[in-house]
Amino acid sequence: MRSSVPLLDTIMTYIVKRKGKQIRPIFVFFSASLFNGVNESTYRAASLVELLHTATLVHDDVVDDSDERRGFFSINALWKNKIAVLVGDYLLSRGLLLSVENKDYHLLEIVSTAVKEMSEGELLQIEKTRNLNLSEEVYFDIIRKKTASLIASCCAIGAASAGASPEQVEQMRLFGEKAGIAFQMKDDLLDYGDEDIGKPTGIDLKEKKLTLPIIYTLNNADKATRNRIINIIKNEHHKKAKVTEVVNYVNSHNGIAYTRDKMNAIKQEALDILNQMPESTIKPSMQALVDFIIDRNH
Repeated sequence: MRSSVPLLDTIMTYIVKRKGKQIRPIFVFFSASLFNGVNESTYRAASLVELLHTATLVHDDVVDDSDERRGFFSINALWKNKIAVLVGDYLLSRGLLLSVENKDYHLLEIVSTAVKEMSEGELLQIEKTRNLNLSEEVYFDIIRKKTASLIASCCAIGAASAGASPEQVEQMRLFGEKAGIAFQMKDDLLDYGDEDIGKPTGIDLKEKKLTLPIIYTLNNADKATRNRIINIIKNEHHKKAKVTEVVNYVNSHNGIAYTRDKMNAIKQEALDILNQMPESTIKPSMQALVDFIIDRNH
C-alpha cells in the first residue's frame, strides 16, 4: 500500500487502521479451504477483493455525500471529494496491478465482472428511486448486482485460486450470490429496527430508497394509504415524525415478517448449495459465517 506520495501514504494508513469486518476476504479463504487449501494465489485474491471493495466504499461516500464510514470520518469528509475520488482510483489500480503482475487473469476477470455489475446495480437503483416505481423483481435484480455480485465473486475466486473445477467455481459463485442477497436483505431490515438494535434509523426512506419491507407494504396497501406513503417518501422524507409513521406502518403490516421469511429462505438456498460441496472441516465455519451475516445487529 506504500507509495512515493506522502499524502497518499497518510490516507492509506488511515484506511488500513479503520478496516471493517473483512467478511469478503474471509469468504475467499473459506472457499479456497473447501477445495485444495489456501495458497499464495488465494492471498492475492483476498487482497484484490478488499482493495476493490474499499475503492467502491470511498467512491460511494463521495456519491452519497457521506461524512462517516464505520464510525469514523470518511475520506471525503477529511480530504474533500477530489482527493477521495483519486484515492478510490488508486485503490482500484493497486488491485488490478496485483493481479496483472502475478498473471492471475482468471481471478481478475471474475472480480471485474462483479465491479461492472455493482456499478449497474447502483445506477439501476438511482434510476428507479427517481420515480419510486419498484417491483420485487427489480429490487432483487438491484441487490444481486449491487451487493451480492461481489460476495459471489469472493467465493468464486477463492475456489478458483485453489484449483476447483469450473463447475465447482460456478456453484460457489451461486452460493455467494445467495448469501450476498440475504446479507443485503438483513441490512434493509436493520433500517427498520429489526430485532433488538433499538430505534429504527429510517435512513433508506430518508434517501428515498425502496427496499423489500416497503415494497411489500405498498403492494398490499389500499390506494389511499399507498399514495400517502409515496407522498411522504417523495416530499416529506426529511421529517422525522413522517418517516417514523411509515416505519411503524411497515412494521405493523407484515413488511418486516415477509422480508425476514424471504431472507431466511434465500439463506437456506445458499446452505443447500454449500451442502453439495465436497466434505470438509471448513463447512461448519462457512455455515457459521452465513449465520453471522444474517444474525448480526449492525
